Amino acid sequence: MSKDIYIFKRIEKKYRISLTDKENLLSEISDKLIPDSHGKSRIFSLYLDTPDYRLIRASIEAKTYKEKLRLRCYGIPNDDSKVFFEIKKKFKGVVYKRRVAMTLTDAKNYIYNGRNPEDSQIMREIDYAMKFYNHPAPSMLITYDREAYYLKDAQYVRITFDSNIKYQLGELFYENGSGKQILSDDKCILEIKTDGAMPLWLSHALDKYEILPSSFSKYGTAYREMLTNVPEPILV
Repeated sequence: MSKDIYIFKRIEKKYRISLTDKENLLSEISDKLIPDSHGKSRIFSLYLDTPDYRLIRASIEAKTYKEKLRLRCYGIPNDDSKVFFEIKKKFKGVVYKRRVAMTLTDAKNYIYNGRNPEDSQIMREIDYAMKFYNHPAPSMLITYDREAYYLKDAQYVRITFDSNIKYQLGELFYENGSGKQILSDDKCILEIKTDGAMPLWLSHALDKYEILPSSFSKYGTAYREMLTNVPEPILV
């Protein structure tokens, strides 16, 4: 398999927590963590959708199956930088994510001109979804600061903290990181990604600080926020 092709299958649990809870939890478990390859980073996720936001509407309404298409990068890229074209599916609580690395130039050429950058199983899956949804275009850029770790004794478990989450609309390829904030400054999103098994000591740490799961979709939350800010039509 190409080193630029990535496949993930995992259970993801999210928790909306205070920064105080974050510091308490890190203090409790820091000796069991190692930073992942990106460590602390600024993430830019550009979601593709139809003009009527068909993908995110279907995701919000879905009970068992959700699907998203996006480009992701770590820090602001130039045209020659590596970005990840991702298709993310969730079925009955299990997340399946497939992504292909390419340059930002190749991503633009594929989205706008249909020039497929490579022939691979994952790229064919992405291409099928793009055609199925009638070639969705960049619709929303979501940016946030991420702090990411693996567990020393169970590296199949990944823990991330996301804060300063913002969104902006339009055909934006990471030109800037401004936007409207969708989570208050005193909160962050804790996400625990596993193969289904969470170490008992981690469960005990969450219980100690009364940290409970809370559903949160960055794109879904931003979409709802966008709808509340749509101006009323002017009647004449």
